[in-house]
Amino acid sequence: MFFENYQNELIISGFVLLSLLIIRLITHFTISKIAKKNGINEARIRLMKRYITVTLLLIAALIEAFIFGAKFEDLAVVFSSVFAIIGIALFAIWSILSNITSGIIMFFNFPYKVGDKIEIQDKDFPITAIIEDIRAFQLHLRIENGDLVTYPNNLMLQKPVKLVEKDAIDDIDDDDGAPAV
Repeated sequence: MFFENYQNELIISGFVLLSLLIIRLITHFTISKIAKKNGINEARIRLMKRYITVTLLLIAALIEAFIFGAKFEDLAVVFSSVFAIIGIALFAIWSILSNITSGIIMFFNFPYKVGDKIEIQDKDFPITAIIEDIRAFQLHLRIENGDLVTYPNNLMLQKPVKLVEKDAIDDIDDDDGAPAV
């Protein structure tokens, strides 16, 4: 009975889901290609792929609602209520969203890689360090005395940064693990 009543909707849903799956495969392939070209590590590649998958799932849910007869007015009420609640919750954690957004921007357009020695030119807290890892929220930087510093992604895009040495991780002394200076 269900399959007879919704036969057209199920066929259209199949095409939509197949199309979104193809789009997902193409974007994942493109992300992998860009990442390999720019020397981006595997953890960041997986993170970007996860962001794309979640976005496509949300788009699929919206399209499926329209296919099965939901009216725009009904969806507008549901989404405005959900986004109001999410907006209030996210306002409290705006810095986390800022860091995630910065992490996405840094994935596609960031001139420095893991292993580069950089100088963050901040008048209050200047840092010269080697990039050990680039994560979703922060960078892991090894400063000259061997300490590990986490630096938020959003500040990395706001502060002037100078490349001191490319692939400086090769200069790390194998005896104590601290960078050679």
